[in-house]
Amino acid sequence: MTYVLAVANQKGGVAKTTTVASLGAALAELGARVLVVDLDPQGCLTFSLGHNPDRVERSVHEVLLEEVSIRDVLLETEDGVTVLPATLDLAGAEAMLLMRAGREYALKRALADVAEEYDVILVDCPPSLGVLTLNGLTAAAAVAVPLQCETLAHRGVGQLLKTVNDVQRITNPDLKLLGALPTLYDSRTTHSRDILSDVADRYGLAVLAPAIPRTVRFAEANAAGRTVLVGRRNKGAAAYRALAENLWAHVKDGAPLKEWQTES
Repeated sequence: MTYVLAVANQKGGVAKTTTVASLGAALAELGARVLVVDLDPQGCLTFSLGHNPDRVERSVHEVLLEEVSIRDVLLETEDGVTVLPATLDLAGAEAMLLMRAGREYALKRALADVAEEYDVILVDCPPSLGVLTLNGLTAAAAVAVPLQCETLAHRGVGQLLKTVNDVQRITNPDLKLLGALPTLYDSRTTHSRDILSDVADRYGLAVLAPAIPRTVRFAEANAAGRTVLVGRRNKGAAAYRALAENLWAHVKDGAPLKEWQTES
């Protein structure tokens, strides 16, 4: 059965796209068949996996509006994952979907046509709580929340959790809250650890392991149109490989997810 994971946080700059690209590539290394979905009109996930959004002829925009088949849009990448790309046109899809009945189910309907061909589908939600994010949450089995380990970074988490609760009540009662994923983590400071403890206590969120460290390799990889797993060894790649092993064991065998508290 295909496992669909939405990666969502309405705050920008918390490594949602980096997480989807790197986690997807790490899962592919483990033998998983992986599809990643770019729901951000900026097309950052598409770009970070080696495809220029400005040159993509058809994208998730046309798929959501049921103008083309999802199979005609999918692109292969050098990192071993398939991507459903996004272009700037997607910005207009939100307004067009608002006028349609069942608009929250557009992505779920599209993914149903190819779901059996993949073990894991990762959805990169945009930095907002609009209809595109609702589509991602409605299509997903679970949602993970990347969380920057800095002061005030978790402001708005409560609002996202309220949206998740609304989705569970209205469009996707089976949606599970996987937990928070610490990003831009600096293990040398008590500040980062305090942020994670506060999130766990305040919102009752599990904090997934391992925490993703801050490293310049992420920016270098994005600029090259590849994931951080490519090239020389680095702590960012090691962290995403460990996270992939954690998630893959959970998906394949039902193993409990390792949490940050158990490793600190």
